[in-house]
Amino acid sequence: MIIDAEAVEALVVGGAFLGGGGGGSLAEGRRLGLAALELGRPKLIPVAEVRADDLLATVSVVGAPAARDKHVEPEDFIRALKLLTERLGRSVAGIISSENGGTSSVNGLLQSAALGIPVVDCPCNGRAHPTGVMGSMGLGQVPGFTSRQAAVGGNRETGSYLEVYAEASLAHADILIRRAAAEAGGLVAVARNPMEARYVRDHGAAGAIRMALELGRVIMNKRNAGGEAVARELATVLKGDVVGSGRVAALELETSGGYDVGRLFVGDLEVTFWNEYMTLERGGLRLATFPDLIATLDTCDGTPLTSADLQAGAEVTVVRVPRNSLILGAGMRVAENFLAVEDALKRPILRYVFED
Repeated sequence: MIIDAEAVEALVVGGAFLGGGGGGSLAEGRRLGLAALELGRPKLIPVAEVRADDLLATVSVVGAPAARDKHVEPEDFIRALKLLTERLGRSVAGIISSENGGTSSVNGLLQSAALGIPVVDCPCNGRAHPTGVMGSMGLGQVPGFTSRQAAVGGNRETGSYLEVYAEASLAHADILIRRAAAEAGGLVAVARNPMEARYVRDHGAAGAIRMALELGRVIMNKRNAGGEAVARELATVLKGDVVGSGRVAALELETSGGYDVGRLFVGDLEVTFWNEYMTLERGGLRLATFPDLIATLDTCDGTPLTSADLQAGAEVTVVRVPRNSLILGAGMRVAENFLAVEDALKRPILRYVFED
């Protein structure tokens, strides 16, 4: 399909819901999506339409969305992909997003419009996640795999602009790119890990961008009925439930090491986040654990709110969706990828996700 302005809005709001507190801001997603429409006609195709040996590159934004000095321009996304292919010495046949989110679900539209390369509907993950290894489709488990990543971002006027290319193990490349994001002011545009389509098809989240599009249209069609009506409809569609509504009584947020980390309280609910919402508890009882989807919606109109968007006093509705209702990539099936979450939050995660 050719992406138009209506599809951009649907991708942004539906993606923000699937972002589960992360995945970038809606405002930035709209800005980048509409900028793509000014450049050309971005195209979305199913993974079945690319040849098995075609190369597909992952594109994303990496960093802390709440960082005050973040600065990424539309041309940075195009430059990152060009830098990757220059170093690779080979073009790519398609682009995939790293995840879904308010910004992430429009990943690739700028590059598609400017360079004539289609976005392929098989993102690395169907929901947002905090680390690069989670969004790398299990490549960290491939013996001898070398990650190739290009990052561009920062403000030229303040001297924080940078271009970085890294070849390293997946874990080390992730650390390097995250550090680049911090040095650039908080965010960088990234192109990485060119892989044959056959691998992407088997290890990615095929159809997850269409899911964001469809959920976005649910939100757009229901928003006049209020946020709680939107929440109930989304919960019905995804076999989740509405956990509660109320005022954000307290919010703790710290930007550190390229991440937003903290917790918030809504009534008797406690939500922790590491960019994305990680745990949901009531009275010490665990109700949901990443990669279950925990989402906060504006109670007024149902707009999904990220952890970086929220402020104390906001009226929100909390929705949870079990992980088996989502389209997840292979990175969500690797237990060691969740150790970093436990370390960041000092909360148990693995025993709730990998009970067997």
